[in-house]
Amino acid sequence: MSSTSPPAFGSVDLAQTIADIGAKAKQCKRAGEDIFAAIDLVRGSRLGAVRVPRADGGGGWSVREYFSMLIDLADADADVAHILRSHYWFVEERMRAADPAVRKRWITRVVAGDIFGNAITELGGGAAVGSWLFETKLTPHGDAYLLHGKKYYCTGSRYSDWVLVWAADPNGAATTAVIPVTRRGVVFDDDWDGIGQRLTGSGSGSFDQVRVEPDEVLMATVETAGTTGQQSKSDPYLVGQFVQLILTAIIVGIMRSAVTDACATVRKRGRTYSHGSAEKARDDPLLQQVIGQIASYAFAAEAAVLAAAEAQDRALASISQGSADFDLTHRASLAAAQTKVIVDELAPRVGTMLFDAGGSSAITQREDLDRHWRNARTIASHNPTPYKARAIGDWLVNQTELPNNGFF
Repeated sequence: MSSTSPPAFGSVDLAQTIADIGAKAKQCKRAGEDIFAAIDLVRGSRLGAVRVPRADGGGGWSVREYFSMLIDLADADADVAHILRSHYWFVEERMRAADPAVRKRWITRVVAGDIFGNAITELGGGAAVGSWLFETKLTPHGDAYLLHGKKYYCTGSRYSDWVLVWAADPNGAATTAVIPVTRRGVVFDDDWDGIGQRLTGSGSGSFDQVRVEPDEVLMATVETAGTTGQQSKSDPYLVGQFVQLILTAIIVGIMRSAVTDACATVRKRGRTYSHGSAEKARDDPLLQQVIGQIASYAFAAEAAVLAAAEAQDRALASISQGSADFDLTHRASLAAAQTKVIVDELAPRVGTMLFDAGGSSAITQREDLDRHWRNARTIASHNPTPYKARAIGDWLVNQTELPNNGFF
């Protein structure tokens, strides 16, 4: 956990900070190492506190400003941006905490530079994703609690200082605990075997009779309709639109990175085909067209994300007495869903068309250009696009409200 005083936001060159984080991540990957050093740079720069109000020591950024930064970060390194997804969700929820003491405690840690991971999803069992039913148990034990269970898709938790664990209390109700990742009985395994986002630490987490202090237990309040303590019908939408747009924004960053690699690939090609339209690849109008096409896809995708982010800003600005305007919140969720549908269609095209610009020399493993397609496809699979498109169509045709849970 952070032990030194972080620099003031005004003294941080954001572009240079992101460049340094990306460079450090690439250095680690070339050395065959995990990217802990890159996450240490995130801690030192307090990039995890950009959404915290200035009065609390944070950056005070709007949602749009945050997503613009996140796209830049994903462009620099998609793994780093993805590792921080749960952290930014945790921050967002703590800023809306009803208890001022609880809010202050955790926001103070965020401003100090601490990173928060997640342990939510469980493999197997009959509970549908989004039902918030868990096999992991949090049970009273003397003057504290014991946490026991196993999770998967614990993205970022290996790199974090704290982990937010979802569990069931003795009555089966959803609850959460925030505990240090170094506590006895907490183990994160590097067993993520996805085709992309390989260094995000998205594997399993085990909790073997882990002691949890009373002030480390947080009531589940806003994640899903019907959850105990939910403040309003808008709350689950505020969660879902934010965490899902994060995934889409990361894909946009990947698209931008693919455009950069496509340009570099064409520039360094020394020749083209005898039946090509120019002697040099960089002068070939067909290759120039490929570059222009994928750059335009990336531009449109980024514009869509930022428009959806602005819709979230409007929803948050409407909050009064703990409740956001439902119409504005629902519109923001609709915007996030529509953005995902189009970005998930464009991103694989970009990842494939990159090779149209590069030719056979681009398929060597040392170039690692297939990572763009693999990473985008991996992230898009978190929440399958057809479910989004169907819900959008049902709303437009029948005015059926979008699914009201944090997984949509």
